Amino acid sequence: MITAIIVGAGHRSMCYATLSKVYPERLRIVGVADPNPLRCAKASQEFCFGKDMIFHDAAELVRHGKLADAVINGTMDADHVPTTIPLLETGYDVLLEKPFAVSAEEVRLLQNSVKKTKRKVMICHVLRYADFYVEIKKRVLLGDIGKIISIQTAEHVSYHHIANCYVRGKWRREDVCKSSMLMAKCSHDLDLISWFMSGISPARISSFGGRHFFSKENAPAGAGEYCLLDCPQEKNCIYSNRQINLNHAHRWGSYVWTGLEGIEKPAMEDYERELKRKDNPYARCIWKSDNNVVDRQAVMVEFEDGTIATHNMIGGTSRPCRKLHIVGTLGEIEGVMDDSRFIVRRIDTRPGHEYSEELVDLKHYADNTGAFGGHGGGDQKVVEDFVSLLEGNPPSISCSSIQDSINGHLIGFLADQARKERRVIEF
Repeated sequence: MITAIIVGAGHRSMCYATLSKVYPERLRIVGVADPNPLRCAKASQEFCFGKDMIFHDAAELVRHGKLADAVINGTMDADHVPTTIPLLETGYDVLLEKPFAVSAEEVRLLQNSVKKTKRKVMICHVLRYADFYVEIKKRVLLGDIGKIISIQTAEHVSYHHIANCYVRGKWRREDVCKSSMLMAKCSHDLDLISWFMSGISPARISSFGGRHFFSKENAPAGAGEYCLLDCPQEKNCIYSNRQINLNHAHRWGSYVWTGLEGIEKPAMEDYERELKRKDNPYARCIWKSDNNVVDRQAVMVEFEDGTIATHNMIGGTSRPCRKLHIVGTLGEIEGVMDDSRFIVRRIDTRPGHEYSEELVDLKHYADNTGAFGGHGGGDQKVVEDFVSLLEGNPPSISCSSIQDSINGHLIGFLADQARKERRVIEF
């Protein structure tokens, strides 16, 4: 049995830790480190360990030496490398949330620490483990579409997602959370591009984008400063807190309602009171927040073999989805992850034909949404793979080890630099 300690008991790490309930004979959660006593108490109750295994933060945990096999690190982005390096030096293997670093320098620091300590670090690039992407990766490896010459990915970030995470939420300011929106939201997609390219290095990177919609200039005439307190336009605004959060109180519960964590069953009055607190960033008018991250961005990458990859992040869409289109010398693969199916097209030179199509439908997969219902099943499977690796089994096709996760992050850092400096950057 692998034992693990949660460091940063937020939504993501608690989700990953749930594997211990699915496979209690393989994984056991034995402790938690988090400055929030409510979250520590919840983790202790949920995973059945005592007060002696509750720590204020990663630093306090490290002072007690090695108390388990591994750590599930779900701290905020800027804390990932500063907390992980001491944990590696203490002897822990680490499952680390993405983005695993906030700069190229941090990437190098963590990479050097892994080499020095010889510990295992896996990154939570959960989409590598979703059936949709795994099956496409298998087709690419089998040569079904020949050599890749183009990869196009897109992420449509829904209106409620961008509002609650990147305009009002804790990833709204790059100078505070230390991650750009591209890295906080799309490091998955940049990782997938690098994964499909099977280790071929990027050569040149460019990017365009900006904050063009969620700004004061686009506020309705006469809009107030606080959505539910002083705005005469609130009832007609699709970004009203009433429309997005009060009418859907559980959609973004782990993000929006942190001020209600001590209340077991909040009433509607509690939710509404929370959104009328002027010190709550979620109470603000969506157009008058202090956000400074982009709400749209396009990235273009040229690889050393001439392959061109593009990624488009579009915020504020009606439907959330991720799209993929890979073109090879013999065919192409195209699909939308959220539809749980993709099409394989091949060149067909027979008389009366132009191309053939094969529909691959993944909806019959019993576990397609995963035990935890997140990222096409990837939330569960990345933890399974981490446990399997610590058990001594060979790496899987999806294994997101630190060594194999670097290029995707560096693409993101350089794309943000290219966007800000308005130039093409050599990798």
